[in-house]
Amino acid sequence: MPGLLLTELTLSQFRSHDRARLSLDARPVAVFGPNGAGKTNLLEAVSLISPGRGLRRAGAEDLARVPGQLGWKVAAVLSGPGSGHEVETWALPGGNRQVRLDGKAAAQVALARIARVLWLVPSMDRLWIDGAEGRRRFLDRIALSFEPGHAEATLAYEKAMRERNRLLKDEVRDPHWFAALEARMAEAGAALGANRRAALMRLETAQAEAETAFPRATLAMAGPEGSDPEDAGVLAGTLAAGRARDMAAGRTLAGPHRADLAAIFDAKGIEARYCSTGEQKALLIALILANARALAQDFGAPPLLLLDEVAAHLDASRRAALYDEISALGAQAWMTGTGAELFAALGERAQYLEVHETGGTSRIERRDGPGPGNA
Repeated sequence: MPGLLLTELTLSQFRSHDRARLSLDARPVAVFGPNGAGKTNLLEAVSLISPGRGLRRAGAEDLARVPGQLGWKVAAVLSGPGSGHEVETWALPGGNRQVRLDGKAAAQVALARIARVLWLVPSMDRLWIDGAEGRRRFLDRIALSFEPGHAEATLAYEKAMRERNRLLKDEVRDPHWFAALEARMAEAGAALGANRRAALMRLETAQAEAETAFPRATLAMAGPEGSDPEDAGVLAGTLAAGRARDMAAGRTLAGPHRADLAAIFDAKGIEARYCSTGEQKALLIALILANARALAQDFGAPPLLLLDEVAAHLDASRRAALYDEISALGAQAWMTGTGAELFAALGERAQYLEVHETGGTSRIERRDGPGPGNA
């Protein structure tokens, strides 16, 4: 079944792109060109039709082609099962990111209810060996894809925690203030924990039900005690009991903001952090595909996939297997690579965009296919 489709995309003063307008169909999108041409910038623009700071986590001021002068804008037309939407997002110089949905001003979190977007970028190749923050962010994106309300819970938890941390740093000892903030943190934190556990269960089921060329992983919540709350009352008690310790540290030391994600490479029975670079990449791809399959089952259509430099660390046979799985899923996957030959196994199943840079400005040209005459 066709999934969420991006049928029109317009960029204005976005990163290296002065202005670009693309019309697209349902097939995967293969984007190729030399390093520095602006391929990732294109995928970053697409990532902004979902809540948050996009696949690079950049601030709004960093997205403008000419910082401090003109601002930037991304506009997209989306079609999905039974509905269509127009999304505009932009920022003026010195301003915050704004969103308009179907012609009306909207909060970013509203995007989670109309557009499910998953991505894999080269910086995530170190997911299993770097700190817990990246793995937690990775898990939260997965949880958000299943439960749009996860964004509101995250914002509520972080806001209450910031206020509690301010009390801790100022050594305020009023128990009523702490109790009020801790109650808000506990309610939102329990929702975060529940959403994360539900997301892991959906991934586990999606992996078990699929025959795939990519490895399977056993996933579990990890982190210090109190980082995976199942009950708001328990978390509120933990926070209250830890006030003295937290005040000495100047910050909140327990709660879902300390959670971690553990993964075991099933085929070898070892932790993902001890796997080879190629195995770690394959595990990441497997989880993205499992996430997409689960969403397709839950909502009747797969999400948009953004796979930057996805061919890195994959041999030709595994690249072909990836393209077969994407095509079978019916997802509009945006994939980048330095050469058209990396997408040869896709053939006519994809649409092709060549990106090149001239005088510091990116240009996008449509190509007929990945053959030598189009590279």
